[in-house]
Amino acid sequence: MDSVVEDEKKHNQYPQESIRIKKRPPRCHDDDEGGCVQEKKKQVMEKMMDKARCPSPHATPELHVILRNQIRALGGSDVTFVIQRPLFKTDVSSGHNRLSIPLNQIQQSFLTPEESEKLNSGGNGKKCADMEVMLIEPSLHRETISLRKWNMKKASENSTSMYVLVTNWNLVTERNSMKKDETIQLWSFRIKSKLGFALVKRRLQDDPRNRSLRGILDS
Repeated sequence: MDSVVEDEKKHNQYPQESIRIKKRPPRCHDDDEGGCVQEKKKQVMEKMMDKARCPSPHATPELHVILRNQIRALGGSDVTFVIQRPLFKTDVSSGHNRLSIPLNQIQQSFLTPEESEKLNSGGNGKKCADMEVMLIEPSLHRETISLRKWNMKKASENSTSMYVLVTNWNLVTERNSMKKDETIQLWSFRIKSKLGFALVKRRLQDDPRNRSLRGILDS
């Protein structure tokens, strides 16, 4: 009996260490081609992250030399890339007579603080002020057109703000045979500080950012 008591005392004095079970890493399941699925997913994710970090070589395009020379011949300077996107139905509809310039797609700021203040002066239900500008078309024809900031109300009672080119825009679309889904670029420039635009027609490029805008603008 004494020996049993002594064994219990020793057991309580030196308790057993808790056993730690090491977790095994998840097995790599092979795909049909004999490759590791997890490893392939990792490689794909790394490539996606590299693309996100590295800017696209086409992020800032070059303005065609003919248009650049045309602007220079007019005494223009400060050429700035504004936007590139496909034309929507409303951009080529004679009933709308406007080119929409969504604010969230503008690549570089092209307005002075004074111009921005002027275009924003039509708030609180007032009609937005127009700013007369020159537009150099793809055909190199020069048209006088108006720039306006447009606040469009939606059914959700929120509003979407964008710039629009209005007044004589229908003439521009007709003269240059512009069609829905055709991709265009818009560039700005200055002639003695006065704002002007150059319009360029490009090959169709489907930018995913434009899909969400189609439902808003094509109404």
